[in-house]
Amino acid sequence: MSSLTEISKKERRPLKLPRPGPLWLALPGVAFLLLFLIWPSLRIFSLSLFDRSGQFSFAAFARFFGPGVYQRVLLNTFNIAFWTTLWCLALGYPLAYWLSGLSKRSQQALSLLVLLSFWSSTLVKNFTWLILLGRGGFAEQVMQMLGLGTMQFLFNRGIVIFAMVHTLLPLAVVTMLPVMNQLDRRLTMAATTLGADPAQAFWRVFFTQSMRGVAAAGLLVFISSLGFFITPTFLGSPREMMLGQMIIMQINELQNWQLGSALAVVLVFAALISCIIYNLIFGLSSLAGGAAKPGSLHSRYLRLTGLAIVNALATIASPIALAWRKSLGRLLRVNLLGVYACLLIVVLLFPVFAVVPMSFTSGSFLSFPPKGFSLKWFEVWFDSPLWIGATLRSFGIGIVVGLIACILGASGALSVSRSRSKARGGLFFLFLLPMMIPSIVIAIALFYFAAQLGLVATNTGIAIGHVVIALPMVFVILLTTFQGHDWRLDHAAATLGANKLQVLMRVTLPSIKGGLAAAFVIGFLTSFEELTVALFMGGGMKTTIPKQMWDDILLQVSPTLAAASTIVLLVVVILFSVMQLVKPRDKRAPTESTN
Repeated sequence: MSSLTEISKKERRPLKLPRPGPLWLALPGVAFLLLFLIWPSLRIFSLSLFDRSGQFSFAAFARFFGPGVYQRVLLNTFNIAFWTTLWCLALGYPLAYWLSGLSKRSQQALSLLVLLSFWSSTLVKNFTWLILLGRGGFAEQVMQMLGLGTMQFLFNRGIVIFAMVHTLLPLAVVTMLPVMNQLDRRLTMAATTLGADPAQAFWRVFFTQSMRGVAAAGLLVFISSLGFFITPTFLGSPREMMLGQMIIMQINELQNWQLGSALAVVLVFAALISCIIYNLIFGLSSLAGGAAKPGSLHSRYLRLTGLAIVNALATIASPIALAWRKSLGRLLRVNLLGVYACLLIVVLLFPVFAVVPMSFTSGSFLSFPPKGFSLKWFEVWFDSPLWIGATLRSFGIGIVVGLIACILGASGALSVSRSRSKARGGLFFLFLLPMMIPSIVIAIALFYFAAQLGLVATNTGIAIGHVVIALPMVFVILLTTFQGHDWRLDHAAATLGANKLQVLMRVTLPSIKGGLAAAFVIGFLTSFEELTVALFMGGGMKTTIPKQMWDDILLQVSPTLAAASTIVLLVVVILFSVMQLVKPRDKRAPTESTN
């Protein structure tokens, strides 16, 4: 009888529903990515399997992987991406290492110059190289002054790789630098104290610990390189054609959606395979500065192989460094690493700032150095409805994109940082997925999807595409911001009687406002400088500044382009200055002096 009473009491108890945990906060971002990234990408995949009559067919893939031009384009793409990645790591690592050894204030100032190069328009930088390295250009004038004759710089594989390295090297540096900043340099000092020379201490201690940053930089640069089409279009010849160019040609010019979609699928699989390999070795969480994933059996063998290579490099470098210190090192007395880093920063910024004097030319053609001085091209820009309309549209869309990306990225980052569920790894991968898919694929997938919704040639359609592309970087910035926030302060404020709104306004927001500002600026700049989505989603009617620059380069090439580029550069400089002003000061005590 008593047992029946207990059962009836249990039946009368109210059913307790599971409380929504932090993972529910990511639902808006998840829904957005499922609707505007995953679903359009799946549609493109299905499109590659059906011909124009609607019949199921593998003809596009058979044509692509068969003998002919498509196979050469695929090999070109991987070859150029590989060498671009290799050179970015080889040239960028010394710069990142030098920056990591500077004081915090000096590092911030010089890192700002590297970031300025990264966020300056790829389109403008490549066109500036076209002017500087062309016939009668600045490079040819310098060679003639030195008595070296003339040389053909343009329209070959070397210049394509050079320009892509110039564009993506800052990405490699800013990816490696945070990892290097986390390393304790006292370990290197301890190694030298125990008998290792500086070369051995660097290779066997510092370099091995920084490999996580090197691998993350290599992954991002390689994936970005796969989808490049601006640089080979302007500076290469048909022999350097890459998959991105082929996709645009098949869809925009030939209207062959099946083959164009098949090319996009191949590009996506190449990027995803790279990410899978990276995840097996290092773990994708290391892209956001997390700890490396514990190694399995295969990664243990890779680690042993890597250590053997590093030991060999240390053995080779040690006598070379010793001979240098005993000979030329005593005579020169200069910091060669510092000289190299400063020269590299100058090279990164040269095409960015070379366009400024060209915008004040009095001539009708772009040249460097410019001829005369005049403000007429700024007047032409100001009086042009096309340029003013494109500028205002870029500002409006950029502000909207920055706000939406911050809202979606903040909810997703807060969910991932506060959750202890196993699903947080899947969420992390989903929010990073747009970074792993080349932007050209995202653009054509959204274009096909938006055409069915009537969003092509609308500001809304362009903004949606820009949010998709900007969201991963905003998410990573906010994730590191939330991970660096001390949530015990919020709990303490709540314990002392503050309500949730007061805790948010007086504790949480003041602590994370720098990260929010940086995320908004990055979201805005991603939209402001983005060309690929605007090229498709604009439908030839809605132009942004990058799209108007693209049209001007292809159709007329007037100095108005340089004036517009100067205005864009001014916007970037102002936004970076604002971001530095709102960035919170580091209030941590100098532990090195107290320990």
